[in-house]
Amino acid sequence: MAKPMATKQQGRVTKWQDDKGFGFIETEAGESVFFHVSAFKAQRRPVIGEEVVFTVGYDNQRRLQAKEVQELSFVQQKMAQKNKQIRQRNHKRNAQAEFEAGQKKRLFLGIGFYGVLILLAVMNKLSWVVVGWYAVLGMITYTMYAKDKAAAQNNDWRTPEMTLHVLSALGGWVGAMVAQTYLRHKSQKPEFRIAYYLTVIINMAGLLFILADGGLDFLQKNFI
Repeated sequence: MAKPMATKQQGRVTKWQDDKGFGFIETEAGESVFFHVSAFKAQRRPVIGEEVVFTVGYDNQRRLQAKEVQELSFVQQKMAQKNKQIRQRNHKRNAQAEFEAGQKKRLFLGIGFYGVLILLAVMNKLSWVVVGWYAVLGMITYTMYAKDKAAAQNNDWRTPEMTLHVLSALGGWVGAMVAQTYLRHKSQKPEFRIAYYLTVIINMAGLLFILADGGLDFLQKNFI
């Protein structure tokens, strides 16, 4: 007689006496194991020929019999659902990890940009007014993003996208980047993202013009 095992086994119902409420399962090893209807977990009676999953144990008289008999299709369905949940959970975990890594990169990029502006000002390559302009525009732009997100959540009047893009092009793109990353606002719409990147390019072109000798003289004579 085979030694009972607590692990799940797979087999097929070969005999079933419905009037007596018991039958036999043929294991993958070719053994025949008795089981009672009370061990069958489905909300119906067993059917000859159906595949099942079960454990092997003893009855009250120490006779070998199948326990916890379940439909194989039901077990496979539950396993598939569990595996799907695991994959979804792992996907969310990986997506969150990537998002947090992206947050850090964008934050360091913003800090690095302001650091370069300060360094240029210290080296007299750039006016401190320009540095202040970028700092103020960054805060204003971030605030406008936060206000627009709150309006979206409360169904209030929204800030026009053009306003956000203008602020970004004028120098608030770092604040916009931080807002998109940490507030998760305006970060999924492809058209908006493309327009945002264009504002960054426009602003960088303007900054390079200012850093050029002619651009710096022009700024100092007309605005500073």
